[in-house]
Amino acid sequence: MNDIKQDLLINEQIRFKEVQVIDDEGNKLDKMPIRDAMNLATDKNLDLVLVSSNPNNPVCKLMNYGKYKFEQAKREKESKKKQKTLELKEIRVTPNIEEHDFNFKVKNAKKFLSNGNKVKITVRFRGRELNYVKLGEQVLDKFTQELAEVAIVEKKPLLEGKNMFIILAPNK
Repeated sequence: MNDIKQDLLINEQIRFKEVQVIDDEGNKLDKMPIRDAMNLATDKNLDLVLVSSNPNNPVCKLMNYGKYKFEQAKREKESKKKQKTLELKEIRVTPNIEEHDFNFKVKNAKKFLSNGNKVKITVRFRGRELNYVKLGEQVLDKFTQELAEVAIVEKKPLLEGKNMFIILAPNK
């Protein structure tokens, strides 16, 4: 039983003198000394698990703790499967991108958006290209026009250092 990560106190770890006991079928039993509750649990080949550590009225339940932890882990795994993780895919371009390269990048962006991911399009300025920020804005505007039917602009063009970027989210 030591290989199971515990988040509840079980069996000998419980330090109360008297506890309210709930049996394995959910029936409420009387308040009883911890020794009697432990004996009841061992007779039924179950664990005594502290479910409420209220000092005035501690509540323990008779259950198979290993099975309980297994079921809990199974439920967590199922809930993780159903979650959709959103990724931010980045496409990097330069302000003087050629038409074929531009079309190829648009095709990739459409693929990312159709998979439900967000797309960050970054225009990198090198050297003297920083003097022509308008060219970068035009490239980003062209991207938004091409992707208008599948994406919405989440973040307007923003210049940070030598990069200008825009974030597009898929249309619902």
